[in-house]
Parts: sequence; structure tokens; C-alpha cells
Amino acid sequence: MSGTAQRNDVHPAIAPWRARAGELLINGRPLGRVAAEMGATPFYAYDRARIDARVAALRAALPGDVRLHYAIKANPMPAVVAHLAPLVDGFDVASAGELARALDTGMDPAHIGFAGPGKTDAELAEAAAAGILIELESAGEMHRLAAIAEARGMRPRVAVRVNPDFRLKGSGMHMGGGPSQFGVDAEAVPDLLHALAGLPLAFEGFHIFGGSQNLNVDSLIAAERAIAALAVRLAAEAPAPVRYVNIGGGFGIPYFPKDRPLDLARLGAALGAVVATLESALPGVRVVIELGRFIVGEAGLYVCRVIDRKVSRGQIFLVTDGGLHHHLAATGNFGQGIRRNYPVAIGTRFGAPPEETVSVVGCLCTPIDLLADHVPLPRAGVGDLVVVFQSGAYGRSASPADFLGHLPPGEILV
Repeated sequence: MSGTAQRNDVHPAIAPWRARAGELLINGRPLGRVAAEMGATPFYAYDRARIDARVAALRAALPGDVRLHYAIKANPMPAVVAHLAPLVDGFDVASAGELARALDTGMDPAHIGFAGPGKTDAELAEAAAAGILIELESAGEMHRLAAIAEARGMRPRVAVRVNPDFRLKGSGMHMGGGPSQFGVDAEAVPDLLHALAGLPLAFEGFHIFGGSQNLNVDSLIAAERAIAALAVRLAAEAPAPVRYVNIGGGFGIPYFPKDRPLDLARLGAALGAVVATLESALPGVRVVIELGRFIVGEAGLYVCRVIDRKVSRGQIFLVTDGGLHHHLAATGNFGQGIRRNYPVAIGTRFGAPPEETVSVVGCLCTPIDLLADHVPLPRAGVGDLVVVFQSGAYGRSASPADFLGHLPPGEILV
């Protein structure tokens, strides 16, 4: 990136970003110019160069025969999905809407997987007709899909999503390992596989995933080894050779000052042994790693404008035109047990030293509309642009945009 580097004492997630003449650069373009192009604030901006760099880093670190899939749920913006289509090996979707978005990019349906509990009959029928891989979450879903297949003379491709009998330690959000709406309990999978053998379904393999947003490399390595062992054990009960094993992902990104980025080189080296184990035990298997947040999270910014500056009983508030209706996660209301601030800066005074401690709030009539609480920032006034970093995943689409009737934020891929 061109421009002036940040000071050494800034948040580690902000440090890689650059500025020119005190203005944040997004893929080399000044923030103000991007805002002018958008025509209004608030908006999300995604830096395509950072997305490209992250995919390249993954390719360099991961075993060469691993298939890299993008989980569209992390950021379903059409331009982002289309940009990633030629960079990754496949997509993972969780709804008919995401499926349509994936197919619109021209991605081969053979490289799209559909996971998620509560798939409707209409979604199952649409996925089966498209020829994508349907990842079964329950015996009930399996039998509903089989009835659709028999009625329509199809043989849908399926994998079984497994709720593992172990828990991924260190995850921000657990997706299995105990009672769960996700997947079939590992101990119940053999019976399901025996039942599947008599149905008009084409079995291909397993999807086993333990949790998301994990920054502990040792935990991730242990989980992937356990996933591989479980897949090999369950393969003995399968009605056909296992050709597909999705070992999930869960790679985290650093949101808070004490967080440290994953050691990709070490993780990739360990995954090489895991993949070798699977390929030796299951000849012809394709191993998939499914990532979303890790690919796009650090490439995204949420930008809002200061519309008022006020002091209440000694506390300074920067009141913006944004808020939790656009970025629920940044307010601490999307999975945080204890509220912590996302990295925040004044994008129009980028690199300037902090002069005061302020709270950045949104425009909603609720006290939880708090984008940053008591953070040191340069002095900002009406018209300045506030930037929330680490906003490329689970931002716009994971927020209650209709709350209080405000307009939704714009989006741009720069």
C-alpha cells in the first residue's frame, strides 16, 4: 500500500492500513473520494487487494491438494462473491438466496455445498435440481430429500454433516461437540448411513466442523486431527467410498488488542499431515477447508459520519449517522459475552495522535447503540468520517437494518 505508515502504538488491526495527507487509503484510494463516489454515509467498503492477498497467503500455507471454499454467509455482497469466484475452488451456501448468488458467478455446481439446519422442501428441491452437494443435517432432512428425489426421478448428491463427539477449544462460537441443531450426532451417524444406503441419494462424504473464530493454533490442529480420525472411523459404515471430507475452518481474525494473528505457516504444515492421513485412508478423497471470516473479515471497513459532537457530564460523545442497525457486531451484540471495542479510527484524521477519550454512538434511540466506548482518538468534529475496522464479515447482512426505519448502508468493493 502506498502512503504514510501508521504509528507503532496503534491497534494491530489498524497498523497495516496506510494514509495520504491524513486520509485513510482503501486500495490506494482516499477515503473521501470513496465516500464521494458512494454519495452518502454510512457504507461498507471492501478492499479487493487485501482479499487477494489473504487468498494468496492461504494458498501458500495450505497443502496444495486442499480445496479452498468460501462460505458466502460471511459476506454475501454480489461483487465480493463474484470477485472470489475465480480465486477459490468452491462455495458453501446456507440458503436458496445464497445458492442463487453462487450460481450467478458461474461457479461449477459440483463445487458448491449447501449446509444448514431447517432447509425447506423447496430449497432441497432447488439444490437437487442444480446438482450441488446437499449436506444432510438430520434423518428427517434425509428422508424429505429422498421423497423429493423419488418423486422427481433424481439422485441428489449428499454428504452427512456430523456433530462431532468432541469440542473445539478456543472458538468464539461453538458449532458442535454437545447437543446441537447442527449436524447428526457422531454416534447416530452409522445408523443414518445404513438407512441412506437404501434411498435414491448419491452419498459422497462428510462435513465435520466444530466452531468458528478460533485464534489458537494448537486447538485448531488438535481439532483437525480429531476430525480426520472421526471421518476415517465413520467411513467404515458408509454406503459408498468417501470422496469428500469438509474439515470446516474456524480460522479467526484479531479483533481486540490482545488478539494475535494465526500462524498460518505452522497451521498449514500441520494440516499437511492431516490431509495425508485422510488421503491414505480414503483413496480419491477431496479435502475441503471452508473459510469465510478469515478471507474477507480484515478487508472490510464500516464508514459513518459524525453528525454531532456533544459533552454530557464530562463525557464526550461523537454521534454518527451509523449504528447497530448497520453493524450489530461492532456494538457487542452479536456473540460477544463481554462487550469490547472493535478497532476504530477517524478516517479523515488518520495517523494523527489521540487527543481525547470519546464514545462513538449511533443514531438510534437505544443505549446499546454504541460503536466504541471510551476510546482515545484525535479530536473529531461534525463531518469527520469514523471507520470501524475488521468489518468485512458478518457486518451488513448480520445486522437489523430495518430497526427504526433508517436506510440501509451502501456497499462498495474498491
